[in-house]
Amino acid sequence: MHGATLRHQQPGSGRASMRKPAPRGASRMVAKEPLSARLPKPNFALFKRLAWPLLLVGLGFGAYELAQRLLPYADRPIVKVSVEGDLSYISQQAVQQRIAPFVEASFFTVDLAGMRGELEQMPWIAHAEVRRVWPDQVLIRLEEQLPIARWGDEALLNNQGQAFAPRESAHYEHLPQLYGPKRAQQRVMQQYQVLSQMLRPLGFSVARLELRERGSWFLTTGAGSDGQSIELLLGRDHLVEKMRRFISIYDKALKEQIANIERIDLRYPNGLAVAWRAPVPDAAAMTARAEN
Repeated sequence: MHGATLRHQQPGSGRASMRKPAPRGASRMVAKEPLSARLPKPNFALFKRLAWPLLLVGLGFGAYELAQRLLPYADRPIVKVSVEGDLSYISQQAVQQRIAPFVEASFFTVDLAGMRGELEQMPWIAHAEVRRVWPDQVLIRLEEQLPIARWGDEALLNNQGQAFAPRESAHYEHLPQLYGPKRAQQRVMQQYQVLSQMLRPLGFSVARLELRERGSWFLTTGAGSDGQSIELLLGRDHLVEKMRRFISIYDKALKEQIANIERIDLRYPNGLAVAWRAPVPDAAAMTARAEN
């Protein structure tokens, strides 16, 4: 028998020795983040919130300083004052004299609010508008009072029911005369306008309207073609309904006798009472009596 030879392979020899044993635990290398990524990012939103107010304050301060330096070169004396508006009761000369102390100031220092207040203290001026016009002018726009009626014996009322007292109020005796408590100026004016509009189609005008302290209304019409006026007693309330009742009855029964009527009492709930004028004695009868 041939002898068998047992070859003992040395570890690490051969193809098997080329392989390294697999490690029991698998691991991998992780790349580290850059330092810039790990640092906290700056909050620019907060910076913007703080920067804008500071920038605006700085710009405002700079503009103010610039204006203060340039003001002496840009400010000029007032050269011209223009007055606009339909003026019927006051003159341009009276307006110029009223504002003369204000015009002595320069363009930027003139007191426009004070000038406006001074003008609106003039009785005939209802509203004044004052503004600068570059480089050396002041423009004034005026709105005069519109007298609608007399208030008592010394003042006038405009269309808003506001009283004003011009010196020459005696020249407006042709206007209707309204009376009432001082606090009721607008109320009396509104009532006058309503009643006047209702009476106009009948050929009547309102010569006098009075609101007494106890709340009763009294109206006197203007003189008609016969030179006579009529007094209407309206009471405290429901004036429009009472006036409608008067208009209805007037067309049916009073129109032909209106020259003989002195007073009409409308304070009744469903009717009215008529007070007739005293009959005028005939001229021939008076002559005969004188001869006897």
